[in-house]
Amino acid sequence: MYGAETWTLRAADQKYLESFEMWCLRRMEKISWTGHVRNEEVLFRVNEQRIILHVIRIRKANWIGHILRKNCLLKQVIEGKIKGEMEVTRRRGRRRKKLLDDLKDRRGYSHLKEEALDRTMWRNPFGGAFGHVVRQNTE
Repeated sequence: MYGAETWTLRAADQKYLESFEMWCLRRMEKISWTGHVRNEEVLFRVNEQRIILHVIRIRKANWIGHILRKNCLLKQVIEGKIKGEMEVTRRRGRRRKKLLDDLKDRRGYSHLKEEALDRTMWRNPFGGAFGHVVRQNTE
């Protein structure tokens, strides 16, 4: 997950990441790929939940919050304030997701930027301690 802060996740990418997470859990439990064990059963055996996409969202939100609090070139690039000449051609298919689309699905960019300026407000809406993700074993 190196550099996951800058990834733009498509639905196919999310599916691959969740599949990889389940593959790793199956390998840890030494479950054969030919064994017909449901994913819910594997998660129950290891006493875990699927968290890889949640961790990526947390890292992305931390990184974007950090960038939005600074006044730097990267902030201008993310906001699209740098002008350049690019040949515009009409592409077929769906519009590509941008870097901020993962976080601003539920609210607008201006609201996202206001929250990023206040660090405590930025960390609260995403589930409390938005810094490091710590797994707690409930045994």
